[in-house]
Amino acid sequence: MTREIGEPKRRGILATTENVAKLSIIAISSLIAMQMVGSIITGSISIRADAFHSIIDLSGAIIGFIGIRIATRPPDERHPFGHGKAEDIAGAIIAGFIFAAAGIIAYQAINRLIVDRAVEFVTTGIYITIAVIVINTAIAWFALKVARKNDSAALEATARDMTADIYSSYAVLVGLGLVKLTGINMFDPIVALVVAGLIIRTAYLTMRKSVDKLMDIKLPETEEEMVKARIMELKHSGQIVDFHAFRTRKAGSQRYIDLHLIMPKNASVDETHQLCDRLEQDIEGRLQRVNVTIHIEPCNSDCEHCALSCEL
Repeated sequence: MTREIGEPKRRGILATTENVAKLSIIAISSLIAMQMVGSIITGSISIRADAFHSIIDLSGAIIGFIGIRIATRPPDERHPFGHGKAEDIAGAIIAGFIFAAAGIIAYQAINRLIVDRAVEFVTTGIYITIAVIVINTAIAWFALKVARKNDSAALEATARDMTADIYSSYAVLVGLGLVKLTGINMFDPIVALVVAGLIIRTAYLTMRKSVDKLMDIKLPETEEEMVKARIMELKHSGQIVDFHAFRTRKAGSQRYIDLHLIMPKNASVDETHQLCDRLEQDIEGRLQRVNVTIHIEPCNSDCEHCALSCEL
């Protein structure tokens, strides 16, 4: 017996996720324009590094948006389980872009350490960086909130990338502040290298989470225990004999659970069907976007180890 739960709600959630992805693309595009202007005016390598990071953010956000759009497609003949993993693929690609951004930033920073160059209009750069931090913080916080609520790997990857950009912008702000206070231009490329390190960390976390889902990682322990607890309630109340072959996996934001229920030998098909329906509805109340497959087995008449009293 198989049943997919909460599909209309899922379509509405994906529509919301898609809208937030669009908002992220618009916001990142605005940040890139601000940072490029700041980099040209000041000649700051750290602001330029931040701008490159934002360009990678934009590429990732576009890929994430495409992944979310594909994930909304219903199951078809070639993809009978749907397209949920498109989000995980998008997340992995975004992580690759983040690694590339770190490499570009580190290369430019090392070059600047070798060939010293003055940073001009430092105060202007500071104001632009503060504005970037404020805008990025607001959008990243909102995107991460929606991503976690809707369990969107692609949107979470975009939000994490934007969050890393916030940290890097703070580092740029500190570097520009030190240049202004001390007049030592060397602080600018040093901060750019720090930014590269932060970006690499974000890329690793994003890649690991996306790959885990592509490898059909099981549901979190808390979610599995939640489902098992409900099944044990049925066992303790005498409605089932036992259960086994319990497995879970995750594809995108979609959860899959399959298990075998051992029923009393005198249970009718109708009773068994109603019990499975109730169990599926209970799981729906505990988890979002879940597909449950239940295989029914009769007891093996090993009454010595069974607490139920079946009528022969």
